[in-house]
Amino acid sequence: MQVKVLIFGQLTDITGVSEVNLNDVSDRDELLEILNMQFPGLEDSKFAIAIDKKVVVQNTSLADGCIVALLPPFSGG
Repeated sequence: MQVKVLIFGQLTDITGVSEVNLNDVSDRDELLEILNMQFPGLEDSKFAIAIDKKVVVQNTSLADGCIVALLPPFSGG
């Protein structure tokens, strides 16, 4: 099972990439654990997580081909 993770805004400065593909990730919590190990700077960052264009705030199962987005805080104007 493969999941594509899209990274936006200042989070790309922290990770150094705008996209990463991960294999064998079953849910949102496991995804966060893997990303925090690969990119330790994310652990102290605030961001929202969207799975297939829907923001999630609790652990959610991932399916093969899911697209996950890491979204930095939005500021209005």
